[in-house]
Amino acid sequence: MNSHRRRLIFAGTPEFAAAHLRALLASEHDIVAVYTQPDRPAGRGKKLTASPVKALAQEHDLPVYQPASLRAAEAQAELAALGADVMIVVAYGLILPQAVLNAPRLGCLNVHGSILPRWRGAAPIQRAIEAGDTHSGVTIMQMDAGLDTGAMLLKRECPIQTNDTASDLHDRLAELGPPALLDTLAQLEDLTPEAQDDSQANYAHKIEKAEAVLDWRLPALQLHRQIRAFNPFPICYTLLDDDRLRIHSAELCDLSGESGTVVAADRERLVIACGEASLAVTRLQLPGKKAMTPAEFANGHSHLCPVGTRLGLPPQGEQHG
Repeated sequence: MNSHRRRLIFAGTPEFAAAHLRALLASEHDIVAVYTQPDRPAGRGKKLTASPVKALAQEHDLPVYQPASLRAAEAQAELAALGADVMIVVAYGLILPQAVLNAPRLGCLNVHGSILPRWRGAAPIQRAIEAGDTHSGVTIMQMDAGLDTGAMLLKRECPIQTNDTASDLHDRLAELGPPALLDTLAQLEDLTPEAQDDSQANYAHKIEKAEAVLDWRLPALQLHRQIRAFNPFPICYTLLDDDRLRIHSAELCDLSGESGTVVAADRERLVIACGEASLAVTRLQLPGKKAMTPAEFANGHSHLCPVGTRLGLPPQGEQHG
């Protein structure tokens, strides 16, 4: 038997996790079970929908477990009875109690979308862009009872480009992570765990929809990062009269004017003045419409946003970004 071949439990939920499961399915390892979150309502009909990980597992006839929690003794005993060498956890979304962490022979490994300890928590990709970080990456760590505090086994870095959105960086890390995970499994007993420096850690809070409002009193650079960080979710917006004008993408611009004022509007760009400099919107969306370019906006909607239009600002004390 291949000495690097492992009996694995895989735990994950979104597409980022499915990319790693896909790589494991193509490897020499044996996946004895897949854990994923219970099916959730999705779409306009709110129909119960399987996670990307569940859908992939079912395609390959893998046993799927969907407990609402792993705190119950019965769920823990069920997992331990699988006799896994390692449990791989990628964006699973449930807390693993100590009994679960101890169950696999070689413990639990987590693939985290950040160079730890920089961003721990739920939204490391978005928070890295929002903060203006110049690089990101993945960290494979040995899990412990803390939140992303485990000893680091392997890191792979990548740059964050000037116009990268959270979607762009997500896709890059989804390519970087699977080979890093396979390398870790191949070298597992030979890797030296590296403790994290807690003083360098930041908490990447879950993204809230309320954060998506743009405060034009802030510098253009900060708003540019916010727009990129919140694409594809929840998409930043500003108020045009009483409607939400969603801003999918924008570029930095050196025009100036009163914060929140449209200072240029044509088929090429819609420029909005900020606290410092301005932003040239390159993709925007009106309520009930599809996202459009400035040229498409100019074709039928330019009267809504001529030069001099003042866009809504959140009240003082409710600034975001």
